Amino acid sequence: MKELKKVFAKKFWIHVAFFVAAVAVILYFVPGRAHKKFVYEVGKPWTAPALYAPAQLVVGLDAASEKAIKDSIINSFIPFFKHNTNIEAEIQSKISRTPMLMHREISNAVRQVYADGIVDNRVYDSIQSNKLPSLKVVDNENRAQTLSTAKMRSAKAAYEYIDKQVHGVLSMSTLNLAELLKPNYAEDSQRNKEYLQGEYARASIRAPIEKGELIIARGAKVTPQNALAIEACEKILESETTGKSHYPIVGNTIVVLMLFFLLFLYFLIYRRQAILENKRKLSFVLSLLTAVTIASYTLMHRVVYGPMLMPITLIPVIVVTFFDSRTAFFLSMVQVLLCSLIEEGAAQGNFIIMHTVACIVAIDTLQELTKRSQLIRTAICVFLSYSIMYAALTIIEEGNITAIDPHTFACFAINAVMLSFAYVIIFVFERVFGFVSKVTLVELADINNPLLQELSEKCPGTFQHSVQLSNLVAEAAREIGANSQLARAGALYHDIGKMDNPAFFTENQHDVNPHEVLTPEQSAKIVIRHVTDGLKRAEKEKLPMEIRNFILEHHGRNLAKYFYTTACNNNGGNPVDPTPFTYPGPNPRSKETSLLMMADATEAASRSLKEYNDETISNLVNKIIDGQIAQGLMKDSPLSFRDVEVVKKVFISRLRTMYHTRISYPELKKPAAKPAQ
Repeated sequence: MKELKKVFAKKFWIHVAFFVAAVAVILYFVPGRAHKKFVYEVGKPWTAPALYAPAQLVVGLDAASEKAIKDSIINSFIPFFKHNTNIEAEIQSKISRTPMLMHREISNAVRQVYADGIVDNRVYDSIQSNKLPSLKVVDNENRAQTLSTAKMRSAKAAYEYIDKQVHGVLSMSTLNLAELLKPNYAEDSQRNKEYLQGEYARASIRAPIEKGELIIARGAKVTPQNALAIEACEKILESETTGKSHYPIVGNTIVVLMLFFLLFLYFLIYRRQAILENKRKLSFVLSLLTAVTIASYTLMHRVVYGPMLMPITLIPVIVVTFFDSRTAFFLSMVQVLLCSLIEEGAAQGNFIIMHTVACIVAIDTLQELTKRSQLIRTAICVFLSYSIMYAALTIIEEGNITAIDPHTFACFAINAVMLSFAYVIIFVFERVFGFVSKVTLVELADINNPLLQELSEKCPGTFQHSVQLSNLVAEAAREIGANSQLARAGALYHDIGKMDNPAFFTENQHDVNPHEVLTPEQSAKIVIRHVTDGLKRAEKEKLPMEIRNFILEHHGRNLAKYFYTTACNNNGGNPVDPTPFTYPGPNPRSKETSLLMMADATEAASRSLKEYNDETISNLVNKIIDGQIAQGLMKDSPLSFRDVEVVKKVFISRLRTMYHTRISYPELKKPAAKPAQ
């Protein structure tokens, strides 16, 4: 309880600041529901659930349909013309007052052309090109009469016709008939405009969409007409939420705060030392969660198939790589619930189910990322889980298989491809945050690594000792649920500092022991220095901090007992100052480094046993480990008493195998010599 209060006193407000910052950023980017727009593209399938009219909708025609109807009306339209009968009477009056030859013939010809009709040059050109086969004239009783334009002429053509009828007499007449001939049919622009507008209005009238009527089904292609209905639906939904926009904000805030509070409790109860008290890891987790959430909001809000392209499964893949599956699952659930805030109704439930299943599949198929092929396998499994769940949920909701949109599977495939590139993201995070993935640990544990090759050449005995320890601690780590890959890699590098003075360590000596000419203090100084020398070499080789911790902690604050005891004996059995004989530490602070300390001391001590049997090995293991606990070397270790008992059993079993006695092969007896006869 005191320790918990200490944590809260020193770091509580820092933790709160991290969480508050993450909450604030997510709330800033979460799209509001008050004015939410449907995400769709004309000509593409409708990916949202089936949309029904929230109220009666009066929807006009879309631009393309309206243009097609207008074109159709114009193509079949017969224009209205005004018929002026006074023009002919005026001309006939002038003809009657003008003395000329063939007076009656000219009058008859004029009467004929005006009976056929005279139009302006533009209309005459349309008649000649067969664009105006007829026209309409409205009489005094407002009745429309359709007339053929086959015989209608322009003023010029009418003059030529009359002149031909009177055999050229017009040229000798004082009457300038060419100037007198005017069109008696003129286009009625006002009536034509009113008529077309009326036809457009009548053609554009559509039956209203009643409340509850289906606007568009999931998977159906969005037509321009559908788009107008969807826009009308959006306006109604927006008007319904006017004045209520603060309610979704309050609701989102409560949900986000609750989710992050639960996340904080999880870290506090189950991952306090591993994540909560580590600023680097805590900032990484919260930054990752926030970044993926924002990316998901952006995709869902701006892209038609956003919910299918969301990189949610990146969370479990990255977290299970750097931490553990339990943390990966908890963070995945928080991520899914955060992203579901943007969905509504049945779509929200489908979203949660589909992405939850995908995250669980990602965690189950990627327990340990040790090969690139494992990530590809996980991506394939995630694709299959998305596809199966989408098909099943669509069939449940729509009641038929035809509603399944094939484009959605392509989006799942793109999502899986992006997931397969998580290896690059993991590599970047390793460099930026200083984490160590299981892939890196496997690479470090390769004995062909140049640093390990150098260790095997300079310190062959130390190298063999390290290899045996790596197998010992890896097996123990597996049994207690620790990181076996980290334990193996750390054990291989824990003694690299011995390369600076290999001859001063027993496993590398051959008949000559340089400690015989040194004082215990001098010998202890050289032996203890292999920790600091190893740390310098690790920094030079840029080994991860997790590996350097094995170098620092594998002796903890223990004494170099051999030399300390020798110094005490040289002092007449009286105690001497232990400081020169004490390793710099610190004591082990993780399960893996604790296992290495136990294994290192046990394996080294086992070499001095005179007899290897179950009793001697068991006594040795219990003595070494119990002694370390009694000295307080394990006071900072997260190992439980149960873990310690399991470790003891593993060490005893492993050492028994390493030092098993071989069966003595019997000598072949020679047959007895036969007595001479």
